[in-house]
Amino acid sequence: MNYLPNVLSISRIIFVILLLFTYKNSWIFVVLYAAAGLTDLLDGPIARRTNSQSRFGARLDSFADVMMYAVLCILFFYWAGNIVVPFALLIILIVGVRGMSLLIAAYKYHTFVSVHTWGNKLAGLLIFIAPVVYVVFKNAGFLWLTGFVALLSAVEEMLIHLKSKSVNENRRSIFFD
Repeated sequence: MNYLPNVLSISRIIFVILLLFTYKNSWIFVVLYAAAGLTDLLDGPIARRTNSQSRFGARLDSFADVMMYAVLCILFFYWAGNIVVPFALLIILIVGVRGMSLLIAAYKYHTFVSVHTWGNKLAGLLIFIAPVVYVVFKNAGFLWLTGFVALLSAVEEMLIHLKSKSVNENRRSIFFD
């Protein structure tokens, strides 16, 4: 049972890779997308409940999240094309801040680390449901909200790395330790 959270994170990575090959079959895509989302929801709570949290597990979860975001961006650019153009600067800004945050963490802590803040969790949820909301409502307003929340959470994480003396992947906010 102690390995279940890591198995879920690894399965999310596999599901996300498979998404790249199933995007033309909407039913298979939806099933894999839902499975990837479910594994993301379950791995952390199961790790906490079974007292099997580890640095490796936290990093594996973060890596799986980055893979999922990258694949979603690729697929969204493919599907949405011109709709994404107005968001290009915001996306570049978010990726730039996230990249700087990772470099700051690597310099300070000698490891790449992402923090599981409430802001990052909210941004992750919004990013996860954004494609569904866009397809249903055909409106880009939710995408702007999602982008701004993602940018704020990226800035918050970078500030946490700048002001923290030691790494804490499970820090909830810049305001709380």
